[in-house]
Amino acid sequence: PFFLKFFSNGMKESDQTNPTIRITDSEENAFMELLSYMYSGKLTTAEPTRLLDILMAADKFEVLSCMRHCSQLLISLPMTTESALLYIDHPCSVSMVNEVRPLIDASKEFLANKYKDFYEFKSELMNISLAGIEAIFSSTDIQVETEDDVYYFMLDWARARYVELEERRKILSSRLLPLVRFSHMTCMTLQEILASTDNDIDREQVTHRIAEALLPKAYPKQLEGALAAEVTTCSRFAERAYEYKPVKLVAFDQPCPQIIVYLDLTRDECSQLFPSGRICPHPFRLLGWGFYLMATCEMDEQSKLCSFGLWLGVAKNMKGSSCFMVDYEFAARKRSSGKFVRKLEGKISTTDETHGCSDLFGIPWSTFIANDNLFINGVLHLRADLRVLLGQPKLQA
Repeated sequence: PFFLKFFSNGMKESDQTNPTIRITDSEENAFMELLSYMYSGKLTTAEPTRLLDILMAADKFEVLSCMRHCSQLLISLPMTTESALLYIDHPCSVSMVNEVRPLIDASKEFLANKYKDFYEFKSELMNISLAGIEAIFSSTDIQVETEDDVYYFMLDWARARYVELEERRKILSSRLLPLVRFSHMTCMTLQEILASTDNDIDREQVTHRIAEALLPKAYPKQLEGALAAEVTTCSRFAERAYEYKPVKLVAFDQPCPQIIVYLDLTRDECSQLFPSGRICPHPFRLLGWGFYLMATCEMDEQSKLCSFGLWLGVAKNMKGSSCFMVDYEFAARKRSSGKFVRKLEGKISTTDETHGCSDLFGIPWSTFIANDNLFINGVLHLRADLRVLLGQPKLQA
């Protein structure tokens, strides 16, 4: 089998009766190593660049056992960004790809782990190849504040690497935007994308992807079997390690502007708050103003006991938005009734900073974290209801 490719090459495609093997000067060393391996089953080098050359020669002449051997050796050697990018960019023939799949997978895993902290390596990522970007952003473990940052990075990267508009649109549509997990983007950014006239993106494709992402959220029980399974298993629906927790929103215009925010926190996420941590979910917008929720663990100075807190804050406003008062209510779902029970209500002005409570449930932290009436199947379900108070004088911000 080793020599089959050699001695059939040139005979099937022509009238040659004597086999001829043509190689370039740069292939000579690798070809000689390949011949040696075919007789001895061994290679005389462990240098990564030469092993890759031998791998390419083995691929060309379909010496499968040598391809597997080179892959195993390369995986065992220390990997660098440069070598990992070489391996995943290696132009392997489709029929031979399974022989180098372990090497490609190991290279992608190396890149995903190295560039896990998006903000630390953001400038360096601008110089990574397309295949490297796909490997890194296919990972669920990459640490970003929100999925919005992934979307805008893809645009920046494509604009820096592809000057021609048509080529840039093609790369974004076929290679980059499929990596963006639209189902976990903030509502504010999704609205901005839908209203955008950016020529770099395919409007129809992006609108379809956003609709595809939001459909399972709007009608989770109505999904058909195949689509429901895809939402459960497909990576583009998986939640990454976000700094800002995604929320679910329901907005109303009538009879008054109102937005209802649903925040789900696992028991493990709450446990990590102790003794003085906080979780910041996605911000959201009401009449042009940005608002946000914040879950905290805080210690009472007198009793020295920690408790669970929930806060509502005003982030920023769009230019020209008027100031107004908001009626808000915090509620938590109880296992015993299956209903949301009001825990706090109050008023906040857009000129304020934060309102809320450092002890939402009126119980110590140890009691809260062990309360199975609050943690339904290990999840704490919170709701914030914000309503704009009507009939108030408008102040220009």
